Amino acid sequence: MKFYDCATAPSPRRVRMYIAEKGLTDHIETVEVDLRGGAHMTAEFRAINPNCTVPVVEADDGTRFLSTQGCWRYLEAAFPEPPLMGRNPAETGRVADLEWWADTEGFMAVAEALRNGTPRMKDRALVGPVNYAQIPELAERGRQRVPRFFARLDELLDGREFLAGDYFSVADITALCVVDFAGWLKLTLPETAANARRWHAAVSSRPSAAL
Repeated sequence: MKFYDCATAPSPRRVRMYIAEKGLTDHIETVEVDLRGGAHMTAEFRAINPNCTVPVVEADDGTRFLSTQGCWRYLEAAFPEPPLMGRNPAETGRVADLEWWADTEGFMAVAEALRNGTPRMKDRALVGPVNYAQIPELAERGRQRVPRFFARLDELLDGREFLAGDYFSVADITALCVVDFAGWLKLTLPETAANARRWHAAVSSRPSAAL
């Protein structure tokens, strides 16, 4: 099995952490893709993933999974222990809701701000094989969305160890990556967000978070 990664990018970090939490790091070959150098746009990589993005997980039979969700769901089915997407039907639904929220309201907000406001990403406002011009108004909107994400994160963690309760899940992985990704914009959890700051310190101390 292969995992196409980029050590400096937030999207594949979500799968890298997942693989580590499953105890699979030493059992899956990691292939580093130099995004800054444009390796993801080459014909060679397009043959692997025509979306020109990482993460990608390639199964032993050559089947490839081209999104964070695809990688997670394949690995969850292939290696169910420890479960990271829910331990029962109700929890599975709850984790899915929370992860969707963290991805949509957090991860996409940071990406919106970064890709539309960073000069080196001129004409690369969206990932993928097609160039799109930046829209400065979207950069500002993304910056406005991030503090709202932080506030809601703090509310959700009131009285909870993790987002889904007493259980570490993919929702925590995405939310952690959002908070750290927001640091690229110099946006950080406010001092008043005691619940979120406590959670962030605890989750950041997990070995998977250091990878």
